[in-house]
Parts: sequence; C-alpha cells; structure tokens
Amino acid sequence: MKLICNQSDFNTHLSLVSRAVPSRPTLPVLANILLEANEETQRVYLVAFDLNLSIRTGFDAQVEVGGKLTLPAKLLTDIVSRLPDGEVVLEEQEDESAPFVILTSASGQYQMRGIAATEFPELPIVENGQLIHLPVEALLEGFQGSLFATSSDESKQVLTGVHLTMQPETLEFAATDGHRLAVVETAKQESEETPVKGKAAPDSEFDVTVPAKTLRELERMLGMRQLVPMVTVNFNPTQAVFEWGDQRLTSRLLEGQYPNYRQLIPKQFARQMTVERRLFLSALERISVLADQRNNVVKLSIDAKAQQVTLSVDAQDVGSGKESVSAQISGDSIDVAFNVKYLLDGLKVFTTSEVQVQMNTATSPVVITPLGSVKMTYLVMPVQVRS
Repeated sequence: MKLICNQSDFNTHLSLVSRAVPSRPTLPVLANILLEANEETQRVYLVAFDLNLSIRTGFDAQVEVGGKLTLPAKLLTDIVSRLPDGEVVLEEQEDESAPFVILTSASGQYQMRGIAATEFPELPIVENGQLIHLPVEALLEGFQGSLFATSSDESKQVLTGVHLTMQPETLEFAATDGHRLAVVETAKQESEETPVKGKAAPDSEFDVTVPAKTLRELERMLGMRQLVPMVTVNFNPTQAVFEWGDQRLTSRLLEGQYPNYRQLIPKQFARQMTVERRLFLSALERISVLADQRNNVVKLSIDAKAQQVTLSVDAQDVGSGKESVSAQISGDSIDVAFNVKYLLDGLKVFTTSEVQVQMNTATSPVVITPLGSVKMTYLVMPVQVRS
C-alpha cells in the first residue's frame, strides 16, 4: 500500500472513526483502525468497530498502490494530529510478520507496526431490513430534543437509548430515564431523487430503540457534513445502518420492550402557565446555585392572581433564595417542586421565545412545551416536599 493525502483530511477522518475504538478491546485488533486504499476510486476508507458500534468514512487521496491493513488507533491519531499541514505519505514496507508502515511528512518520518486486515472482524450487514430515507434536519431536531433525557443507568438498558417510531409521514423520537420524558415528532419526507435500494419501509408503523451513544456519534458526524440532505437508514430487529455519501455508521439495537410512554402524558390540564423562556431559564440558573448545595430541589409558587411565578430554594444551614418572573397563568394558584436540573435540561434544548407549562396537581406529571417550534413534549415528574 502507498498513498499520499492531505494531513487535514486524514486527521479529520481519523478523529471521526476513533470514537468507535473501544477503550478496553476484547480483541487486540479492535484497538486498531482499518485502512483501505482503493486505486480505482482514488479514495481511502477508515473503519473502527467496538462490536456494537462501527464507523466507516472515506476521503480523496492519491493512491499509488491499493491495499488493506490495520494500525494502532491512538498512536496513529496522535501522530497525524500533530503533523504540520501539507502532504502525508503512508507507505507499507515488505514484512512477513506483520504490516509495517512508514509515515512521512514535511517535518519528519515515523514508523509503526499494525495487524493484518484479515484479523479485523466483518461489519454487520442488514439483510431484508426496513429501508427509509430521512431528512438530516429532521434527525438533528429529534436528537436535540430527546438525547438529553436518556438514562445513564446500564441496569435499565432499554432506557439508555432513544425509541424511534416510523410512521408513513412522521418520525417520533422518545427518551425517558424514569423521571422525565421527552417526545419529538418531525416530518419524514421521502426524497424523490434518492434511489431506493432494497426493501422500502411499508406504510405501517414500526419502531426500534437505538443506543444514545450511537445517535450522539451520528449527530456529531451529520453536524460536520451540513450539505447532506438525506440519510439512508436500514433496520432489522437487531441492527441499524445509517449511510450518506462515504459515511456509514452501524449499530446494535437495544433489546427489550420500551415503556408505553404515550399513556403517561395527561390528555387535559387544570392549570396552564406561559412564560418567557430566557427569563425563566436565567432565573432557574441563578437559583440552582443554592439548590446544588442542598438537594437540587426548587419550588415554583404559581400565583394566578399576581400573574407571576416565584422560584425559591431553602438550603438549610447554607442560605435561601427567591426570584419572581411574570407569566400568563390560567387555573388556580399552586406550589409545585422539581429537580432543578430537569427543568434546566429541557429549557436549554428549546429554541422558542416562550414555553408553556401545563399541570393538574403538585404530584401529577407536568408537561412543558416550546411554543411555535418543532412539535415537542417534555414531561417532568414533580418532587414531593415535606412541609
């Protein structure tokens, strides 16, 4: 193998795939990145795989001799990231024991040993899956509005992912950690210009649960490729494959029955409050400094007569704080307490100028929605506070 490429391209794509390199590999070759140089297409492809998640990406290069090999991910990434701008030459030397390459740049030369490409495990292939084309904008909206609400508790593994429900015209993202629930609904438009390969998704509804780690990597990769309008997604009961251009991400799906979250959302409410998001968020951020000292609980006193909401924290032996924000309130006055982190997380992902807070009692689910934006529902369970 011999190739000449731009240091910036090499570094960018190495940083993309290296996030799928396991920190504790079960096989030595999984600590490596697979490099494939293609003489016909004059492109280089990089692959990393942790047996659950794989990332494959490609870029233009001058390929003089094609081939495949694997090199240590951390060593290769650390060296290439520190090389000066300009051309980098990667050339494989003849060695019967293991792949041996010389990396040359304007500043010097490095040598490293790898492992044969034949040792690298085959990536999963989805056969006879459900194939759909999704707008990148819809995916990014869904990720922003749901990923923050996933659980980090591995004992409840199905809650560590985002539940995607595909319908003929919409795509729904749902995430919950048992204390709060975020649901986003976006439009799912088929691209007439994108050819459908394989079996297209039927009109009937189907759903899968994708690990949050996978979707965070997908969000990161799509954010770097803003010109891509559509992503092709292929699902079967155990795997998902996301593809666009030379980028390919495969992931194991989470097993288990996802909770029936729709039944948790109240159909009607006795009380409603509309408040300016930035004012509400700023007041919560200030008062959370005291809440952090105690138990993260903030009390909201919603005063229908005064048309304002008062935020208060009483951190025993530390201090107390109180702030008031104007609001449009209908229904009776009420005091309700929350984990302040849950309120902040939701308000930070909203992009609208106003939010609506709907509730029934101080102990029943509260629903917060952004007004005039993507269709999103954020449900938070109040905290019971002893008086």
